[in-house]
Amino acid sequence: MRLAALRLRLTAAALSVFASVFALAAPVSAAECVGQDLIARMDPDQRAALDAAVEGVPFRHGLFWEARKDDMRLTLIGTYHFGDPRHDAVLDRFGPMIDEADRLLVEAGPQEMARLQQAMIDDPNLLMDQDGPTLPERLAPGEWDSVSQTMGARGIPAFVVSKMRPWYVSMMMGLSPCMLQQVAETGKTGGLDQLLMDRAEISDTPIAALEPWDTLFSLFQGLTPDEEIEMIVAALPAAEHADDYGTTLVNAYFQQDVWRIWEFGRIDAYENSGLPRDRIDQQFVLAQTKMMDERNESWIAPLTDAARQAAERQAADKQAADKRVGGHVIAAFGALHLPGEKGVLNLLQQDGWTLTRLNLNLPDRAN
Repeated sequence: MRLAALRLRLTAAALSVFASVFALAAPVSAAECVGQDLIARMDPDQRAALDAAVEGVPFRHGLFWEARKDDMRLTLIGTYHFGDPRHDAVLDRFGPMIDEADRLLVEAGPQEMARLQQAMIDDPNLLMDQDGPTLPERLAPGEWDSVSQTMGARGIPAFVVSKMRPWYVSMMMGLSPCMLQQVAETGKTGGLDQLLMDRAEISDTPIAALEPWDTLFSLFQGLTPDEEIEMIVAALPAAEHADDYGTTLVNAYFQQDVWRIWEFGRIDAYENSGLPRDRIDQQFVLAQTKMMDERNESWIAPLTDAARQAAERQAADKQAADKRVGGHVIAAFGALHLPGEKGVLNLLQQDGWTLTRLNLNLPDRAN
């Protein structure tokens, strides 16, 4: 599973809890967050391969959409899970709509995040393997040295890493040290999801979750021991350039072309992971199926149910004093869930919804 896509999809609550449980200690300056855009540095042949890979992907461009079916209305917002000052433009546009919405749907709302956080505090085994062989025993000596050094740069000591679940190690290695320090210092990622929920709480707009609180853990059930270790090995080459990956990711997001980062990760893996091409393709199929496609399909029912209930409330009392009875639902979730054959937008269209892209020009650079 490629780090760029994982970084976009990483659950904010898990990071917040990790910061509080393990107390990330390494001081990291904000300047270390600056990286290079790796897509911009691709040679012509690589760029041509990337362009071919993203050609024809349904709903590839755009982060903000309106969906309508009968009397139902959804506003869909693709989010980036870490802080950026350019989120202010999104809040300026959609904040007033949240104030008047019937509800805000997110991947995990405050109640689900609190339950997830408490579960990880109460049961360290969710993130740590207390009984099985340690990672130094499962990895080759050179691989373990690289892993321990990489995680040490993120403030996580080797004795802690040695017992961590492989899926969590691979995810943590995909994050730059300064990103982790940000979470450790604030207890929040500062991502667009959180900002939209903060706005909803201020305006008393109800917040509901699209999926159960423990979805994060079910994603990785059933992996073989070899697949678990392969996740770590595949993550190592890019982990040393995590700030560059972060810059590449955020640029693709604000250019509203997020599927490009997914395919870039595949091409980068072909060249730098050291794994055979067929194994990389297998990883991508697994990652896309588990982290996106299956979840996207499971979200269509709650999205539709919420929009239907909002429309019914509007029809029942059009003269209600509560301005929130407007038949309008806003849904905000990771941007990689929007495009693709089995993306949320294409699934909604196949279910009879009419999709309209909402134009919002985002700044190319953060101020």
